[in-house]
Amino acid sequence: MISPNLKNETDIIYDLIVIGSGFGGVMSAYPSVMAGKNVLMLERGDWVERNSNNWGSDGFFTLTKSYSQDAPHLVTAGGEGPTLGTLACVGGASIFFGGVALRLRERDFEPDFEIVGNTGAEWPFAYRDLEPYYSEAEQLLGVSGETGHDPTEPWRSCDYQQKPGPLAKISGRMIEAARSLGHKPFRLPLAINYSTSNQRQACIHCNTCDGFACAVHAKNDMSATIPKLQELGMKLAVNTIAVRLDVEGRKISRVVCVDSQTLEQRSFRGRIIVSAAGAIATPHLLLTSELKKFNPGGDAIGRYLMRHCNSVVMGAFLKRPAPQAEFHKQIGINDYYFGHPTVSEPSGKLGCIQQFGTPQVDYVRRHVPVWKRALVTLGVPYTTGFIVIAEDKPSSENRVSLTQHKTKFGMPQATIVHRYENRDLAARSALIRATKKILKQAGAFYLHVQDILTFSHAIGTVRLGNDPSRSPLDARGAFRGIDNLYVADGSALPRSGGVNPSLTIAANALRVGNGIAANL
Repeated sequence: MISPNLKNETDIIYDLIVIGSGFGGVMSAYPSVMAGKNVLMLERGDWVERNSNNWGSDGFFTLTKSYSQDAPHLVTAGGEGPTLGTLACVGGASIFFGGVALRLRERDFEPDFEIVGNTGAEWPFAYRDLEPYYSEAEQLLGVSGETGHDPTEPWRSCDYQQKPGPLAKISGRMIEAARSLGHKPFRLPLAINYSTSNQRQACIHCNTCDGFACAVHAKNDMSATIPKLQELGMKLAVNTIAVRLDVEGRKISRVVCVDSQTLEQRSFRGRIIVSAAGAIATPHLLLTSELKKFNPGGDAIGRYLMRHCNSVVMGAFLKRPAPQAEFHKQIGINDYYFGHPTVSEPSGKLGCIQQFGTPQVDYVRRHVPVWKRALVTLGVPYTTGFIVIAEDKPSSENRVSLTQHKTKFGMPQATIVHRYENRDLAARSALIRATKKILKQAGAFYLHVQDILTFSHAIGTVRLGNDPSRSPLDARGAFRGIDNLYVADGSALPRSGGVNPSLTIAANALRVGNGIAANL
């Protein structure tokens, strides 16, 4: 429900209102909270309970109450099913992310016609401009890692806060296999706590990070940061859905919200508004609020949806690769990131390869036909593999738009369309071929490829750019045409790059948030 202490604050004008409590929301709020400003954060979900249930198959995010189907989006092309739910919880997607915290490479910020074509996707700043915020985000997230092994590693102004955790035996085996093929594997940087010196639980090396809330709070998600911001005065309204932004003149005059439990409506006013609800929810809100007409690049709102072109490549082994169900999402391979001599099609960038843990038997069982369940029970514990992440091209046809149907919260229902282009699929295929060779070298006797059709890496729908006619946001993250509105989530990123977007979302949100705080 809407927090009781907010019930009678109808006359308050907050310095900053942030919509969303994930990486973008928390990091964009952080500088203003630290500066002593009056900040309100709105979150459509509630706190996630942490207990032994987080380790079971029911703890996977789409099976929890944090995955809301109260107002599902229609998926008319490109999804796993006809509808897509909404992740609604304090901390947002950070609660269930796999912990990988990779920076984009320096060249990712430079023009690349092979990827971009004539779509107008461009970064309005260079890597060097974001680097200080990458470093700050890594410190706030307590990222563990090591330098000097990733062949595409960008320069950094400070080292990782922690060293990597202990290497699983199967990870060492994958390193040996990759090196024997001429690759340069490296330890993935992970936002996971491996130390007990900071009064937090250290990682116990279970295999329920990716897609699960950490039962012991060792994953450094935003639920560890939000209470600290509350102690410094930030107010948090949970179960509070922003359904409309009202405009007076050239400013957002109020944020209209609905209590997700009672459907009670309430409005909040702020000097600055930041939307950080995610790459699907932010364009949904902006389009519902009819803000397109104020923005010279308004036609791009909701368009250019990207999500990476991903597949999981699993290998079956004679012995269990993780006999104690230990964590082993630890290794990255970037030798193919900017292309490879053995790959002629497509030319240019391909993407990255990352280790992928043995899946939970119970979770896989419930997603296969009954006749396969006995085989799954026997076979899944003997599998492990990699996920391949190919940068996908921005396309104006891939988009979030509105339907005529209203949800229970009074918003028009959103519809999602996404189709990969031939180049996306070719890049993914090249990475899959390389991954199969590594798994075979490591001893896999059977290989299985599973394409990923989720929108967990969704970005690009309200993008940054220099061209006002093709990018709704300017370089500051400010919404063109409205003087007090900013966007600081994945929707702001104009290109997907070839790595997980979480750290870039966090760094850019810190950059946007620092600019806001300096002018409040």
